[in-house]
Amino acid sequence: MTIETYLVFLITTAVVCFTPGAAAITVASQGAANGGRKAFAGVVGIASANVIYFILSGTGIASLIVASNLLFQIIKWVGVAYLLWLGVTAIFSANGPIKVSPSRTSKSTKKLYVQGFVIEFANPKALMYFAAILPQFLNPEMPILPQILIMGVTTLAIDLMSYTAYGFLGDRIAAGGLRKWVVGLINKSAGAALIFAGIRMASVSAR
Repeated sequence: MTIETYLVFLITTAVVCFTPGAAAITVASQGAANGGRKAFAGVVGIASANVIYFILSGTGIASLIVASNLLFQIIKWVGVAYLLWLGVTAIFSANGPIKVSPSRTSKSTKKLYVQGFVIEFANPKALMYFAAILPQFLNPEMPILPQILIMGVTTLAIDLMSYTAYGFLGDRIAAGGLRKWVVGLINKSAGAALIFAGIRMASVSAR
């Protein structure tokens, strides 16, 4: 892999990871409700799901999953249902994901990890991204394993940095002493974004 190819991969992956999406909204909500440090468990969950997808893509299994309509539909609709549930809860719950109360409702790190993992693993776009993008950066004339390891470590590092930033952003929003109506607006906007992401996910096709 040339340095030029690596830089293109680095920039592409960074843009994808830092662009706000369902995973970013989820970890920001975790940071608001549980604190930025504890929300790192959710960040690790998201990164773990992406590591699995990366490994599957590197071994070619992801292409088989995308080609299998049944498996793809199962992953997609589990993700759609989960996103819609989170969105509706954020909009109609008296206590949305962004909280400003000093006594925050703290979840266990295990629950935060599982939530982050499910959000990302049930997202077929993540699967399709790695399945479609990863092969484009591989040089078949050079040893494949070192290239996959380099890109895998890079992706993991960017995942951890970007989603950790979102976790602490949610923490700062909750600790900023915002007025109740502002917090309510943020919660409803986050819920609407999650519902929109679920609807968009429902329209994703493997072909």
